[in-house]
Amino acid sequence: MSSALVGIGPTPVEVPPVVHTLAARLRSGAAVVPVWRNEYGGLTVRLGSIPAPPRTTSSYLKWVPDDSACPDPLAEADRLVWASSFTRVPHVLDAGRDAHGSWLLTAAVEADGDVATSAVEPRWRAYAERAAIAIGVGLRRFHDALPTDTCPFVRTARMRVDALTTDETAPLAHAERATISAALGDPPPVDRLVVCHGDATVPNTLLDQVGRFAAHVDVGDLGVGDRWSDIAVTTRSVTRRYGAGLEPLVLAAYGVAPDRERTTYYRALWDAEEAVRARRTPPDHQPAGR
Repeated sequence: MSSALVGIGPTPVEVPPVVHTLAARLRSGAAVVPVWRNEYGGLTVRLGSIPAPPRTTSSYLKWVPDDSACPDPLAEADRLVWASSFTRVPHVLDAGRDAHGSWLLTAAVEADGDVATSAVEPRWRAYAERAAIAIGVGLRRFHDALPTDTCPFVRTARMRVDALTTDETAPLAHAERATISAALGDPPPVDRLVVCHGDATVPNTLLDQVGRFAAHVDVGDLGVGDRWSDIAVTTRSVTRRYGAGLEPLVLAAYGVAPDRERTTYYRALWDAEEAVRARRTPPDHQPAGR
């Protein structure tokens, strides 16, 4: 989940032997380059050729340990296959599960002959307004493109609240469930049902080389819900990643007026879910210093 994502950045990341072994089996001889890790033990690596020829097409391997609170890569594969008929998402090459964890192998997304890259890359901070607009445009395209009537995945606010307050597998005491239930209350009336991305944050939006929207990644929580479930999280992610004052640009690019009630509610619901995910995650999966 992107609110807790830890960029590789300057932080060295040791790729577990199990991931090297898996990568060698899926793409023999490929270079394994860490791209992203999250606070719940999930790791994404790029698999490329050695040496890398110009403009070579890479693939990306997402690996999640078996006791992680990350969305299931196999469930994400199902969502990618379905969504790919309607919008631009990575093409699934392979997916599986073994005693160590689950994985998803996807092809890199290309735009105008180049590999599209995450909007979280540091270079986009210098073009924050352009990136913010592209993110808003991309989210609206996503919502408009995917049909709710044939979507097999559902993720309404009520379902999410029930998962937090009634799921006996969640690591919460009865009093904690009651506190969450009271704090969240009833969801606001639905503004517009769409197929929500589920994690439509800056890192999960791909841009082309000039900063135009290219595609979305990380759709493991995709499902039908109120569009503000995404919008509320997207706008906050943009201001956190690029700086204050950009939320109006995202909303204008999306084509919607501010909605304080729904924004507040869906951010609170997101935060509650993230807190529970963190409780589920073994300490050895959490990066140092977090």
